[in-house]
Amino acid sequence: MKIRDILKLKEFQYRSVVTVAANESVSSAIQKLAQHDRGSLPVCNDKDELLGIITERDIVRKCFAGGDHFMNKKIADVMTKQVAIATPEDDLDYAINTMKQKRIRHIPIVDANKVIGMISMRDILGFQYAETKAEIRYVHLLPKR
Repeated sequence: MKIRDILKLKEFQYRSVVTVAANESVSSAIQKLAQHDRGSLPVCNDKDELLGIITERDIVRKCFAGGDHFMNKKIADVMTKQVAIATPEDDLDYAINTMKQKRIRHIPIVDANKVIGMISMRDILGFQYAETKAEIRYVHLLPKR
């Protein structure tokens, strides 16, 4: 299955891409994460091109763990700059393997250098669970021996 197929699913179609700019405050990112119930946000320029990603983990480890006051920090100060991505044409297995190898839970979907979506490990697990339930539901249709 391709990533583009997942993005067409009803539960993904209503979900708009929420981004932040590198010059915004960490406080702004925290507000957006909470408001939109997200675990990460892509950091984009004014052309919606990906510059990095900021996660809850970035904020906790780079703002609070060091004792620094996060109110003075900009997203550019704490974001992850080397971001693993997926494209709509990638297989779901690519996203899963990338997340596992990089030990990340969110992967931006990029098309023509622009962020068009985000997929989380929770999304993938939910999708795979729904697929498994469908298979189980049809098992009883097999002829009895």
